[in-house]
Amino acid sequence: MYGQHLLLGLAGPELTPEDVSLLKKVSPAGVILFTRNIVSPQQTRKLTDDLRDLLEEDIIIAIDQEGGRVTRTKDMAPAGPSASQLRKSGKTHHAAQHGHLTGSMLAQLGINLNFAPVLDIAFDDSLFSSLPERCYGTNSQEVINHAGMFNRWMRKHKVLSCGKHFPSCSHAAVDPHHDLPQSAVTKDQMLANDLLPYTALMPELDSLMTCHVHFSELDPQEPGLPASLSKNIITQLLRGQLGFDHHLVFTDDLDMGAIVNTYGRGEDLKRAILAGNDIGLICHDMHTAVDALTHLKDIPQDIVDDTEKRIKRFKKKMKYPPAFDTDRWQRICDEVVELNAHFDAEEGTGFSQVAEF
Repeated sequence: MYGQHLLLGLAGPELTPEDVSLLKKVSPAGVILFTRNIVSPQQTRKLTDDLRDLLEEDIIIAIDQEGGRVTRTKDMAPAGPSASQLRKSGKTHHAAQHGHLTGSMLAQLGINLNFAPVLDIAFDDSLFSSLPERCYGTNSQEVINHAGMFNRWMRKHKVLSCGKHFPSCSHAAVDPHHDLPQSAVTKDQMLANDLLPYTALMPELDSLMTCHVHFSELDPQEPGLPASLSKNIITQLLRGQLGFDHHLVFTDDLDMGAIVNTYGRGEDLKRAILAGNDIGLICHDMHTAVDALTHLKDIPQDIVDDTEKRIKRFKKKMKYPPAFDTDRWQRICDEVVELNAHFDAEEGTGFSQVAEF
């Protein structure tokens, strides 16, 4: 029962006996694929088909496929434009085309959830964080226009979406992959800026991802508490005040330094579920999943019931993917190349690939 509170990573491009044993034992809500799992379109589709055979057809198969440097298929297909390139073009039809091609590509691979679009605002591109190139706007309206268009067209291909990183990574000067960012922004300031993309696009988003950032003004009594583990932010602000009560909420990867440097495995997942998340991500140390679940036995039944309802509601929206078509795949790749021709090929090459550890 508790396995549905987890989304797990896999070690490589095919299911090993160890993977099969772990997945059967945990029975997670789903898995997330990274570059390490992706070699060719045919291999990737076989992997997702094998996962459906192993864990039933309603398994969530997720990926981070934003475009630009966050493109997990980059070793076998052209990467689409980054969010910042789309923003600077000023043409929302480019974002629509990118969403259409992303949805087409992921559907061919058998992937049914994309952890995108990013809804953070690029207030300061000079911040040393994980966000450069990944934001659709320097203000809330730009994000709403471009991210909304991307999201709308991607979902036309029955690939579900996840807005991130709630409530905001925009003020973080530290990359949460390594350490816990701190932010002194107030709730009123966020309601006036950071949260507008979430409230505007909420009816069109299938889920949200919470961030590993501490907001001192929202959690003054718990110094160093990440938003992803905060009941004030997830249950009271997101679900209560903003009304995102019937949608699925994921944590960002619990293997990030912002979490593992402070919280033990199991305690992190328990606090995440108690705070109001439905599913915690363990993307890399998958072998810790069984131990993590033992910490959930004391979760109140009403929380478990509410989470179960949201997961079932989410999974009812998932569709079985179309058959893989080699010609279709090639046409998609060709169209991505055509779209990229609208942008400066050298733009945004100063940043490395977002960490996958």
